[in-house]
Amino acid sequence: MKVTIKPTLLCATVMMVTFGALAAALIPFGGQNRHGAVSPAARDGDDLARRITDFTRDTVAHSDYQRPLRAQRRTVAEGVGLFLDGHRAEAGRRLAEVDFGIRTFTDTGTGRRFAEIADRAAEARRGWGRVYVDLGTDVRWSVQVPHPVADARSEQLGIGVLRARPGGVLVLAGAHRNAGQGDRADVAHRSDTVFDVICDELVERRLPGLQLHGFADATEPDYDVIASTGKGDQGRTAARRTATALRREGFDVCRAWSHRCALEGHSNEQGRRAAADGVPFLHMEFSRSVRDDENRMRRAVAALATTLP
Repeated sequence: MKVTIKPTLLCATVMMVTFGALAAALIPFGGQNRHGAVSPAARDGDDLARRITDFTRDTVAHSDYQRPLRAQRRTVAEGVGLFLDGHRAEAGRRLAEVDFGIRTFTDTGTGRRFAEIADRAAEARRGWGRVYVDLGTDVRWSVQVPHPVADARSEQLGIGVLRARPGGVLVLAGAHRNAGQGDRADVAHRSDTVFDVICDELVERRLPGLQLHGFADATEPDYDVIASTGKGDQGRTAARRTATALRREGFDVCRAWSHRCALEGHSNEQGRRAAADGVPFLHMEFSRSVRDDENRMRRAVAALATTLP
């Protein structure tokens, strides 16, 4: 028996097949690729910004703080160091000794791979923080956020900078600066914290550090940003370049190396260690008005990113 296919039906069939093939080719994170293999992003895609924002909102804002023992601090630092040096299995075993773990995922916002090193047992009780590592290339710099939530939305600046340029490590405090007894959770001014020993590991690897803070508008009403190199001056060239980039984006910058500014960061512990080892360090303070404005935040991130190694 002869089968006759109507032209309209044939056209519809061709269109459906063609559209299906085109759709499969255009879905960047969808299930299987054209060879039938499941893409990494489909298996473990996650939004880096959402993960960090959820952590700061749901955990950091309400966390207690438990002072880590010296041995615990060293174990976390050694685990992070092993991971950065490429010994990932050994790093995982070392970190597990203090209930830290490593998770790798594809950031759906950038398509890049990251590792998250975090407390797997008691984040809201211990408040020791997290580390995020760009896995796409050798690490070349760090961005540090010591006062998430307390310096409102400073963590959003950190996320933006980490995403903006490959080769970064983000060190994020795990508790509000006032969470501990006295100033024990104020990691920018303590040398007995997990945050500090991780930053020490980065200094040992000669990685320049960019530390992000926030200040109230009334503290320096004439400025949007306070730029400093902390205790040392090894970051002076980078600081000048960063201040110029921020000025071009429309920000008024107080340059602590040539003017008297509030919050110059001379007592910052991570800056002291970087200065002692001759490693560039930038201490950057952003006004509340900048941090509350999405457009200005994007411009600030763009300026910071242009000056990263």
